[in-house]
Amino acid sequence: MNAILQQHQRVLSGMRTTGRLHLGHYHGVLKNWLKLQQQYECYFFAADWHALTTHYATPEVIRESLQELFIDWLAVGVDPTKASLFVQSDVPEHAELHVLLSMITPLGWLERIPSYKDQQQKLTDKMLDTFGFLGYPLLQSADILIYKASLVPVGEDQVAHIEFAREIARRFNRLYGNPPDFLQQVMSSLKKMDKASMQRFAAWRTAHQEHGDKEACQSAKGLIAGHASLGEQDREFLLGYLEGGGKVILPEPQVLLTKAAKLPGIDGQKMSKSYNNTICLREDAAVVTQKIKTMPTDPARVRRTDPGDPVKCPVWGLHQIFSSAETQAWVQQGCKSAGIGCIECKQPVIKAVLEEQQPIAERAAYYRNKPDEVQAIITEGAAKARAVARETLGEVKAAMGLGKIN
Repeated sequence: MNAILQQHQRVLSGMRTTGRLHLGHYHGVLKNWLKLQQQYECYFFAADWHALTTHYATPEVIRESLQELFIDWLAVGVDPTKASLFVQSDVPEHAELHVLLSMITPLGWLERIPSYKDQQQKLTDKMLDTFGFLGYPLLQSADILIYKASLVPVGEDQVAHIEFAREIARRFNRLYGNPPDFLQQVMSSLKKMDKASMQRFAAWRTAHQEHGDKEACQSAKGLIAGHASLGEQDREFLLGYLEGGGKVILPEPQVLLTKAAKLPGIDGQKMSKSYNNTICLREDAAVVTQKIKTMPTDPARVRRTDPGDPVKCPVWGLHQIFSSAETQAWVQQGCKSAGIGCIECKQPVIKAVLEEQQPIAERAAYYRNKPDEVQAIITEGAAKARAVARETLGEVKAAMGLGKIN
């Protein structure tokens, strides 16, 4: 049943076009994408509208970042035959759904999101008292809901945004998901099942609604997702019936919590473009070597003969990502006994980083020389994304009383 569920689950994830990607992006996001594209129906997009929320005054950054972003994705192994890759602004349905959802979104819901004030305090060099910045979590919700994404891979700091998207979906479904003929539609969908499936669904629904049985709920969802006789509309009606409400027009997305790679930047803080402490995914080998060589170390090691503590050294964080258990043991023993110097300690990290970057750089060089091929991938991805987005938007507009006059 797990395999059946995965076949019908969509994953949605994106990256803002605000500069070159670095090793933190690779270990924190992209390596996870490579796994997800093997298991789910994936949509990965370049979030240029989201970039405008903080970089509206520097459009050249967004423009320059866009092509390089896709080259990086392809170079690390994101496969356009297994995932749809596209630019957010190439799918205007995102924006239209954002506008429609804004009509039902209480202002207080946006103001209470933790990242709103947090980012304003951190990015003091930017004027962020804008409607776009206040509303970006709603745009993020539209990004997710327009594809009816089942799973959204995020770190713990983004969980509040996915819960916000869930609240928006619940509010929308409560307002617009109860057509007068709902029960008739449910019965019609149930009759498309064989008798045994109908009985199992009824038993699981009762267990879920009367006893809060989560396993029964998952079993019923698996039955709905895997039953060949049911169409997409049938599944939506039955999911709404299972949950005790009306038709589920916008399904609630689930968090797919990703374990954040604790990759330090060259100053010891978290690797981030905001801190100007990154090692870019495609960086010249000499620059990488110099950046790591000049990283700060344990301040207790003033002289070569002074013992140190790897836990107090920013370079240790890189060893935990890039070095084998044997090398880490060598570092621990050598640092604490002053048996090795800091430059010596850094050499395995430099070697490992350069080895990781080499094949990525080689594949990137191929795509840099094939701009038409990259553009074709983006165009095809946008076409696939728009086909799904248009269908969802049509349902939303019909539910809200919008559309052509008969």
